[in-house]
Amino acid sequence: MSSRIHITAVLVLSGVMLCLPLLLNNDYYLSVLIIIGLNTILALGLNLLMGYAGQISLGHAAFFGLGAYTSGILTTSYGVHPIAALVIALGVVGIVALVVGVPSLRLKGYFLAMATLGFGIIVNILFKEMSFITQGPSGFRGIPELSAFGFVFDTDLKYYYLVWASTIVILMLSANIINSRIGRALRAIHTSEAAAGSLGVNIQSYKLAIFILSALYASLAGSLYAHFIGFISPSSFGFHFSIVLVTMVVVGGMASIWGAIFGASVLTLLPEFLMALEDYEIVVYGLILMLIMIFLPEGLTRGVIERIKGRRVG
Repeated sequence: MSSRIHITAVLVLSGVMLCLPLLLNNDYYLSVLIIIGLNTILALGLNLLMGYAGQISLGHAAFFGLGAYTSGILTTSYGVHPIAALVIALGVVGIVALVVGVPSLRLKGYFLAMATLGFGIIVNILFKEMSFITQGPSGFRGIPELSAFGFVFDTDLKYYYLVWASTIVILMLSANIINSRIGRALRAIHTSEAAAGSLGVNIQSYKLAIFILSALYASLAGSLYAHFIGFISPSSFGFHFSIVLVTMVVVGGMASIWGAIFGASVLTLLPEFLMALEDYEIVVYGLILMLIMIFLPEGLTRGVIERIKGRRVG
């Protein structure tokens, strides 16, 4: 996508999200759109890591949870200002991502996926067992509303604009990264690490940097989620949610920034239509992943567009 088209698309998206609340007369719809915005931030980060750098992570829900719990605990138990807590959470998650990423990113393919899966499971167990600070499986309550410079985001409408402003900034940052030298290096690593290395690309540094950046995206989404919901529990940050995040990236399209919005929207809205299949929800996600990988391995967005172009050429 050229920079001109991208800027136009960002302006259109900003205009749509700015006006959308005027068409909605229900706070529930605003809440759903807020969750879609948060999931889009998560999907954008994971797409940079998986779609562009080719590194599979099955533990990103852990970074999401660490951001949420750090913000929640600091503000509720220690009286830290929400903005300061959000920044501290970013620092904590960045350090954890560095410690996890240095040894894990030496692994490849399924081994890296298993390592990140193990990390996610360990963090989720800690959320449950460290009840003296996390309040255990019953969840952490009483997280205050987000505020900044005396302005409190105490309504769904205010939070909606905060989340989508953050999402659009993250979208623009991600687009700048993939259109820069860093983005070209990530695509080279995804295609062939050996070839990228022979061209002077510092493979480990790039992989580690994008792993940490995607974790920071997850931390930001986690902090915003905690202050929006006011209650967090380990079940929201488990293996199931990591699979949902991977499905968002695959459905939207690997290596597709705009596809992340589509994937996050579909996977956020899907449970609304699967209430009758609640016990089999993970099976449905697995089935969606299988069908997408078999018939549209480029993802739903890019796959449909390429097939439409193919028919026109034919």
